[in-house]
Amino acid sequence: MASVLSTRAVRTVSCSACRSLARPSSIQAALLPRRGLSTATEEPAVDYTDKPRWSYTPPRAKAPFSLRLNSKRPDFPVNSDPKVLDRFYILMLGNDGDKMISEETKWLAVTHKSFDQGRRGFNDRLAFLGKRIVQLQASLALVQSPSNAANAVARDAFGREPFAHPALDSLDNLDYNTKSFSTSKAKLAELAYKYDMQRVVRWCPRKPNNLESSGIDLVLAHTMYAVIGAISLEKGNLVANQVARERILAPLGFKIAA
Repeated sequence: MASVLSTRAVRTVSCSACRSLARPSSIQAALLPRRGLSTATEEPAVDYTDKPRWSYTPPRAKAPFSLRLNSKRPDFPVNSDPKVLDRFYILMLGNDGDKMISEETKWLAVTHKSFDQGRRGFNDRLAFLGKRIVQLQASLALVQSPSNAANAVARDAFGREPFAHPALDSLDNLDYNTKSFSTSKAKLAELAYKYDMQRVVRWCPRKPNNLESSGIDLVLAHTMYAVIGAISLEKGNLVANQVARERILAPLGFKIAA
């Protein structure tokens, strides 16, 4: 009988000990020393108060580790010198072109969404606005240019004559293929090279050793539109229209009316 009671007592004590260990408070208390040891080597906090937004990646947007382990893909260098960026804006926009828009917007206009996974902002919305402005000014320039089409019209069998007016003669220029060819990405990229845009645009090509197959022409054309959109954002459409006509359409061969 005594042996049975001792066995029951041992079981009761062991079960009570297991319950106490299974409690969340006990588990948390047991893990606290280990957690303290694991966080003892954390990196010190960096003060980003005085740093411009374009120059760093937000800490909360960073992953704890990189998914590209032992990657053989070479790094693609991008510009981080404000003086180089200012020279580009002066070359594209003329004298005091570096002072036309704010510092933050200047960097945003030349930042593609592929750069730093888009964590520092990118120029998609600026490019959307700038493309609408350039396309509108291109249409107006084509309408105001003299028509190159032959005016000979086939004679109607019933002697009817279509309505004619000098203001309608240039509508033949407003053809989709004509405008698309004149403002194609290849022509815009060629103009961007003349402005040395390839030195300041921030992007991450798919193949750093082959920029052409990575789509550099499309990125440069996209950035050209973004610069016009940035000017429209801060200076208004009147200034953006003038810059689009003088710095983009005129070099592309459009006849700009005074």
